[in-house]
Amino acid sequence: MTEMPATVSSLTSLVRDPHRRERLLLGAAAPALALVTAFVLIAVVMAVTDQNPVRAFGLMLDYGTKADSQVWIINKAIAYYLSAVAVAIGFRMNLFNIGVDGQYQVGALIAAWVGGSLAFTGLVNIPLMILVAMVVSGFWAGIAGYLKATRGVSEVISTIMLNAIAGSLVGYLLKEGRLAELSGNIVHTPDLPDSSMFFTIDTGNGEIWGTVVIAVLAGVAYWFLLGRTRFGYDLRAVGHSDTAALASGVNVKTMVTGAMLLSGVAAGLVGMPILLNDSGNFGNNFPGGMGFTGIAIALLGRNHAVGMAFAALLWGFLERTGNHLDFEGYSREIVGVMQGTIVLSVVIAYELVRRWGLRRQQSRVGAELAAGRAKTNDAAEVGQ
Repeated sequence: MTEMPATVSSLTSLVRDPHRRERLLLGAAAPALALVTAFVLIAVVMAVTDQNPVRAFGLMLDYGTKADSQVWIINKAIAYYLSAVAVAIGFRMNLFNIGVDGQYQVGALIAAWVGGSLAFTGLVNIPLMILVAMVVSGFWAGIAGYLKATRGVSEVISTIMLNAIAGSLVGYLLKEGRLAELSGNIVHTPDLPDSSMFFTIDTGNGEIWGTVVIAVLAGVAYWFLLGRTRFGYDLRAVGHSDTAALASGVNVKTMVTGAMLLSGVAAGLVGMPILLNDSGNFGNNFPGGMGFTGIAIALLGRNHAVGMAFAALLWGFLERTGNHLDFEGYSREIVGVMQGTIVLSVVIAYELVRRWGLRRQQSRVGAELAAGRAKTNDAAEVGQ
């Protein structure tokens, strides 16, 4: 007898298994509820402030689906996704790495200076800059990890303070005669040679940055390391219960330090798309704040490699179309309202669905136990 293909077999088991169907529906219900709630709240806010929400959503959809806008959104989402991955590594262990912003800026500055100062070919310079950025950012994050593991210092406080120190350090080093040079009103590191710029993909309506490959590889590495290795299992175990993890033989202090180091290493990649595909140097106009955006995107994507990708694209879509709304007479602040409302709705919706799922599971287990006791009693009566 011919065996059914694996895909057909899995679909059949999904249809027959009510528990799997329920888990699938719960997984789809949370984002659907969040998006519907968010757009309803946004529409109410816009209506209260005498702005037409229907026209606004129509303008956003029309402008965001244009080919050049799609290229812009993808390019913008690359750095956002890398930032979310860096944040999510800490989140999976219940560590809040608020310092991604400072970490990637310090790493990008040193990497840009190394790349602009050395006369290596692109085959050597590009990997060298990426490696330098990852090492410097990892070291910067490792400071907070060491303080957390050895002195019990909250990583939230230490990373926020390290952000301030990073900003001052960047400002000190980014001076003419130190690591930078003056070009008009912009102070920046030496320009990268043309051979050290990353490739682009010409779509006919704009160029997609080749660093999207780095983002894809980072996402795959994140999924594999945290979901398919012993290190990832230990990391998640410590996040759930450090005492239980310690009892099972996991070195909690080592995992805390390792998780922060790994988060910082990933943060070193955040500045690479701008450096290698856009600016070609690190100047006082280098974009900041992407570390904090990564926190929101990690929350939106629920720390899932694919979920964060969609969240990064959504964030880029909101920025692109929000700027267009500004030219159409809508308030500039409406984009911030949209972003904040979506994040808040996602957090609340997932928590509501999670609690409802737990209650359903408890009720089902209770019903199964009651049915089991009833069968036992019936069997006992028959035996008598």
